[in-house]
Amino acid sequence: METQALFESVPNFSEGRRHDVMEAIAAAAGTAYLLDTDPDPDHNRAVVSIAGRRDRLVEGLMGAIGEAVRRIDLREHRGVHPRVGAADVVPIIPFGGATLDECRDIARETGRRVWSELHVPVYYYGHGERRTLADIRAGRASPDLGGPDLHLTAGAVCVGARRTLVAFNVTLFDIDLVGARALARSIRESSAGLRGVQALAFELPGSRVQLSMNLFRIDETTPSDVIAELERRGVAMGAQQVVGLCPAIAATPAADGRLLEGRLASAAADAGGDRCESRGGDEHTALADRLRREAAGLARLAADQDAMLGGAERAAALIHVLDAAQVLDGELSAMLEAAARGLRAAVTPATESVYRARIDALDARLA
Repeated sequence: METQALFESVPNFSEGRRHDVMEAIAAAAGTAYLLDTDPDPDHNRAVVSIAGRRDRLVEGLMGAIGEAVRRIDLREHRGVHPRVGAADVVPIIPFGGATLDECRDIARETGRRVWSELHVPVYYYGHGERRTLADIRAGRASPDLGGPDLHLTAGAVCVGARRTLVAFNVTLFDIDLVGARALARSIRESSAGLRGVQALAFELPGSRVQLSMNLFRIDETTPSDVIAELERRGVAMGAQQVVGLCPAIAATPAADGRLLEGRLASAAADAGGDRCESRGGDEHTALADRLRREAAGLARLAADQDAMLGGAERAAALIHVLDAAQVLDGELSAMLEAAARGLRAAVTPATESVYRARIDALDARLA
């Protein structure tokens, strides 16, 4: 069986308060595997995480973007987060052996369809492009497709290829917005702060101040590194929030139940359950129930070492379970392998030394 190239997208929509609209947008992405929907009423924004092979992902994106264009009117939008569109930002992200160049091709295909089918102008950004999101939001760029005028109600869509990042927010105490903005500037990579960090500060309802960050090189700076730096500076902090999903390798307790790999394995297990049920028969029906229970557990996977090691083992085992049930294809295999490898990569040397036999067995299974 040939494993298929696998991709993720985390489109950001300018709606975080009307639950019926958010549910409709997520449902419209139904051809792709839905991993998560994470609304933020203060930002009035929702992040939807989907995955799948190329054709599945593009169709899912077109469905979700089209629903957002129909349901969101930017003239009535209020929220603290900067935006240019109803379907504001649509990043394409590689899994496993997929490449950024392939993601750029998908971004270009999606952008062409957005303009030709929905008549919403498109900006390209990220890998292989001339501009960044900051350039677009600051008005330093014109749309690549359509324009110069933006869509009256839907604005424009920014589509691009990038690697996995972590969106991470921290509530700050004993600091006003001016001080928080100075703090945000000081920790940005562009200001010689922390490597791979973009940061803004927002004032939220209730006189709360939030430090909002994108950690775009998580091999160099993780949420734990950010918290350590803020503690070193004596910053008083409150709640920590992962926006969307978090790769296991960068996870902190704030990512409990929000691990990207856990949700990916969960989606594959759930799809396997659907296929077993459609085949019928007592054995397949019983297995479908077990797979759905396993999917629910993987979706809630905690961000601790024991849970992540166990999750890697469970994802790897599911490849063989679905294969034996004759419901495995290259796409589900790629999802489970990416999940298992991502969780395995998060296991620390200290944990490896405690569970050496389990680690050796897992590595042999993934070899």
